[in-house]
Amino acid sequence: MQTELVQFIRETIRARGPQSFAWFMQQALYHPEHGYYSSGRCAIGRRGDYFTNVSVGPVFGQLLAAQFAEIWEHLGKINNFVIVEQGAHHGEFARDVLESARKSRPDFFAALRYQIIEPYPVLQDRQSETLAGFKGKIEWRESIDALETFVGIHFSNELLDAMPVHLIVSGETKTGSTNWLEKFVTLNGDEFAVLDQSIGDRKLRDHLQKLPARPASYETEVNLVALDWIENVSRKLGRGYVIVADYGYSGEEYYAPHRSAGTLQVRAQHRLLASPFEQIGRADISTHVEWTSIAECAEACGLQVKGFTDQHHFITGILSELGRGGSPEPPRGDWGQSPLPSLKTKRALQTLLHPEMLGRSFQVLALAKNVDFGGPLAGFKFARETRSALGLGRARL
Repeated sequence: MQTELVQFIRETIRARGPQSFAWFMQQALYHPEHGYYSSGRCAIGRRGDYFTNVSVGPVFGQLLAAQFAEIWEHLGKINNFVIVEQGAHHGEFARDVLESARKSRPDFFAALRYQIIEPYPVLQDRQSETLAGFKGKIEWRESIDALETFVGIHFSNELLDAMPVHLIVSGETKTGSTNWLEKFVTLNGDEFAVLDQSIGDRKLRDHLQKLPARPASYETEVNLVALDWIENVSRKLGRGYVIVADYGYSGEEYYAPHRSAGTLQVRAQHRLLASPFEQIGRADISTHVEWTSIAECAEACGLQVKGFTDQHHFITGILSELGRGGSPEPPRGDWGQSPLPSLKTKRALQTLLHPEMLGRSFQVLALAKNVDFGGPLAGFKFARETRSALGLGRARL
């Protein structure tokens, strides 16, 4: 495929030599003009390239609005409570949260401000259209660095899985250690190819010291961008929570011996492509999240790990505590969950909850800063012991 983006990548490699896969993925997804996300080409939903929690319908936003309101209460029902969303796509989640809050908890709605981190004008324009009914509630920032220190919540849904990653492969293994190499993108004539090279990035080399020894030809990924991201978020959060929804594994499972081909996926029109060099700039490239490193980095940055569970148990906890649950009377606020209003909503909930749909493949991580509340949030009522689930404090074998 010959496009301006493909030509730019080719010319860069010819001028500067092989480039890391992380650089290639950055261009494919986020090149300012031609990237899959930054150009606005990304399509989500039945007619798009993949499904998300938000594309199922408004119920996901309604459930999270209830969870956000509980956090607001724990923080003392403060005025100027800020929800920061990153990776907002066209703004549907923000709309669903704000509509639900306005209808079911006007006190919470009056206190909150919603900020969207969006560096790309085409996406900000679409978000503005979606959120036209909430002018005065919404503000945009180009980056985390542009945020003021805030009290409230930073929320993201499927943000981390689309961050550029380093692809690594084990070379000939010495006793008790692994000789890791990094995969670079090069050219074979006009065709893209992969070249294994020694690792020059010091931060990547340091991170690889934490990985277990693996036999030759074992391939996996390292997401350093996500670690920088959590550090940046922690600096801007004065008090409150970071809530991260995505799909992934603990470190132990991510780097398990049987996962020898890594987790990289390339997807277009709901089908997997064989190579990231297919449909460059027109296909999604993603990897699973390695949750343990995220949690370890968060703790090093002064955040507390407050909860980790799969989406099935997260939503079940919210419904139990903040929806009707088993009570004959709806709880305060009700949040439209009593009774479930329609067959469509029941089907959406089933998609979000069912283990063979989104219920077990997605997880939710909660991190807190300067929060006195000792108990779990509603969404983590049924979570297993968090540190054990994440493998925190456990040596990686």
